[in-house]
Amino acid sequence: MSQCATQGDSQPRIAVDDRTHVLALTGAGVSAESGIATFRGAKGLWEGHRIEEVASPEGFAADPQLVWRFYSARREKAALAQPNPGHRALAALEERLGDRFLLASQNVDDLHGRAGSTRLVELHGNLFRTRCSECDREPFRDEKSYAAGPLPQCDLCLKQGRRALFRPHIVWFGEMLDPEDLRRVDEFLARPAERLIFLAAGTSGVVWPAAGLVDLARRRGAQTWLVNAEPAENSSRFHHFILGKSGEVLPGLLGVE
Repeated sequence: MSQCATQGDSQPRIAVDDRTHVLALTGAGVSAESGIATFRGAKGLWEGHRIEEVASPEGFAADPQLVWRFYSARREKAALAQPNPGHRALAALEERLGDRFLLASQNVDDLHGRAGSTRLVELHGNLFRTRCSECDREPFRDEKSYAAGPLPQCDLCLKQGRRALFRPHIVWFGEMLDPEDLRRVDEFLARPAERLIFLAAGTSGVVWPAAGLVDLARRRGAQTWLVNAEPAENSSRFHHFILGKSGEVLPGLLGVE
């Protein structure tokens, strides 16, 4: 059973020393404090479209212009947002710990990177990266809007006589996470560590496999912490649960105020 504290209580602090390894997991709640709306929005719709219509391989095949209009709007909003103290606290902890820190994020808005995080696994992709829908070329940085068209095409495929559209570098409904990303997280947890901390912030505890990381971390001897503005689906599986906004809690909890 987790121990629960609220912002009104005397805030605990995670003791971090030269023996400590930290795996952090962040979700939509961290970005919400920077003004990024949750992925689904009101009633799971975007301009009257079911979210699966704009965030699935089937949706892209049916109407790529609609999908690019949706992601162009998301790019515009994310570009205007700024990292908050929660993002910056995690970047400061990474600077202190170096290779003894890894951040796995379910967010795609690039705010962790803009805050300074580099040891970062973006489990669901990145809004500002694009890849080919057909060939295996490396995803690339792309901040353009394709809301009004024309749809971007892969030049490498065109040279080989094929027509293929670029798509956002996002893990859509029905797609698997990149095995390389999962490998990085698993290898970090498997590394020898005198003291292992697993810290989740702003997560619903619903989306797998990220929701199961707390169980994997506990099996490997980690002390587990959750910071969330409301109870998560998996709150009871953490040793410690702090009820509060990550931007207000993390700087003090991590001792980087």
